[in-house]
Amino acid sequence: MIQAILADDEVLARQKLRQLLRDERDVEVVGECTSASETIELVRITKPELLFLDIRMPGMDGFDVIGALSSERDLPMPAIVFTTAYDQYALRAFEVHAVDYLLKPFSPERLHSAVQRVRERALARLSSVVANTGKEEGSLPATRIVFKSRGRILFLPVADIRWVGAEENYVRLCTGAETHLLRETMSHLEARLDPQSFLRVHRSFIVNLDFVKEVRTEQDGESFVLMTDGQKIAMSRGYRLRILEVLHR
Repeated sequence: MIQAILADDEVLARQKLRQLLRDERDVEVVGECTSASETIELVRITKPELLFLDIRMPGMDGFDVIGALSSERDLPMPAIVFTTAYDQYALRAFEVHAVDYLLKPFSPERLHSAVQRVRERALARLSSVVANTGKEEGSLPATRIVFKSRGRILFLPVADIRWVGAEENYVRLCTGAETHLLRETMSHLEARLDPQSFLRVHRSFIVNLDFVKEVRTEQDGESFVLMTDGQKIAMSRGYRLRILEVLHR
C-alpha cells in the first residue's frame, strides 16, 4: 500500500484528487494539508511514500517544502507529484527530482500515469537493494529527460535517443525523427544514462546500443559505428576495443 498526503490550499482541489485516487486501489490517503508548514509537519509524523504537492500555498511554496524536507537527514523523502495550475515551474520541478508534474485540471488517465511512475520508482529501488548493486539511492539511470525546446517542455524517453553528440556547451540528442539541443555536458549526461544501453564511442559521441548495426574500419584505419538507420558515428581508436567487447557479449 502506498501511503499518500494531499497538500493543497484549495478544498475542492483536494476533494477532486481524493475522489480520483479511489480508482488507485493501492494508494491510501493518510492526510491532507492546506499550507506548507502543515505539510512539513504531517510528512514528519506519517512518513508517507507519496506527496501530492501544490506549488502555490500560504507561507512557503512547494519548493520550500521540498527544501525543508530534504534538509532532515533522518526523514525519508516521499515521491513528489506536483499538482498545479501553472506550467512555468515544470523544469524546476524535475530539477528537484519530482516524479511527475500534473497541470490542473488533469484527467484520471493522467493521474494514473503519475501514480504508475511512483510504483515503478519504488520497484526499481527495491530491485536495486535486492541486487545489492552498491549504487547510492537516487543514482538509478534516468528513464526520461525533461527540457525546454522551442517554447515546449519536452519529456523525452531515454530509450528513444539513438545517439548523443557534443556541440560546444551543448549536447545534441538524436531520436531519428528529431534532434534536440540541450545545455549539458557529455560527462554529466553520460552519468545519467544506463551503461548497459548507452556507450561512449568518442569524446564527442555516445550511442544507444539498441540502434547500433555494426562497427566498421575504413582502409585508412579510421573506425565508425554504423547505426540501423545508416547514420555513421565517428569512433575513436581508444573506444574501439571497448565497443567490440560489448557487441560480442
